[in-house]
Amino acid sequence: MNVFVFRDLIETIRLPFRKDKELYLSLRNIIGFVPRDISHYKMALMHKSVMHRNKKGKPVNNERLEFLGDAILDAAVGDIVYHHFPGKREGFLTNTRSKLVSRETLNRLAVEMGINKLILSSGHSMSHNSYMGGNAFEALVGAIYLDCGYDACMRFLNKRILSQMINIDKVAYKEVNFKSKLIEWTQRNKVKMEFREISTGRDQSGSPTFTYQVFMEGVAGCEGQGFSKKESQQKASKDTLNKLKREPQFIDAVFAAKGKRTKMEEEPVQALPDTCESSAFIVTDGTQAVADEKHETAFRERVFTERESAVDERRAAVSEMGDAENYSMAGTENADNEFDLSDISAKAQSREDIIAAAEKEAFGSSHEA
Repeated sequence: MNVFVFRDLIETIRLPFRKDKELYLSLRNIIGFVPRDISHYKMALMHKSVMHRNKKGKPVNNERLEFLGDAILDAAVGDIVYHHFPGKREGFLTNTRSKLVSRETLNRLAVEMGINKLILSSGHSMSHNSYMGGNAFEALVGAIYLDCGYDACMRFLNKRILSQMINIDKVAYKEVNFKSKLIEWTQRNKVKMEFREISTGRDQSGSPTFTYQVFMEGVAGCEGQGFSKKESQQKASKDTLNKLKREPQFIDAVFAAKGKRTKMEEEPVQALPDTCESSAFIVTDGTQAVADEKHETAFRERVFTERESAVDERRAAVSEMGDAENYSMAGTENADNEFDLSDISAKAQSREDIIAAAEKEAFGSSHEA
């Protein structure tokens, strides 16, 4: 006979003589064996709202056992899922474990197993999904670990939970994370999505409530209300997915808004002015002469062009008057008479005439001197 089974048999025989006989019997029906140290289980069923304190004045409740049980659950369920699905990848195993140890699953187990009826609280309402039952379930796992060890926790989860109450295969292949499903759909279709907090408050029993709404490309989706942000967003995501399937006009509005946004993003952007300072004025060694030459050439070319244009204009004007033969550059004198242009003539001169004029000028100046 198994040692654990023999020990349970002995504890069952002693059960009628125990002080907390009803609690022992209830726990035996829940966990499948008779507890050895009932104090751990009493602590697991004590909600923080009771405000019970120990001899040192410190609050006593199931929060510490809840922390321990949460860690044990992750390890034990991970072990079970690993061996139950050989060859499956890490993502599948993680998703399956998350669904098995989720607050919704643990809450449902607490109700079905009767754990909720044993919780000691200050009359806090159990009708709303406040996770009190799920927290007590985790604390109960922590109590089993302290009372009988890790192997007892594995037997409890394998034989009592996964064999009798949960179909692990059905849970593994059923998608319940509606938020992840909606996010995956929006990313695949390149649709912008966000959750907006609509309101926060409290219900009749004082528990906090949250309301969130889904918005895709600015188009309002469905709202969801719950006793946590995660719960409200899950409900909003589930209803929004159903709306996308059942209301074609809603999905049309989402993609129309997406089209407007992408069109605006594709509009050409005007080139911005350059903020870099020009370095054309900087002359490095060995380039000064070249720079000066380029500068001088450009300047002269500009002046020459202007003069040429002015001359062309005057010649055109003279041509219109029919006096092209007597055209003179005298009209180009400046206001200060800086240049004497009286000896310039449009009449053609021979080489001998030019030399004679030059000798006359030279001897004439010498004779006057």
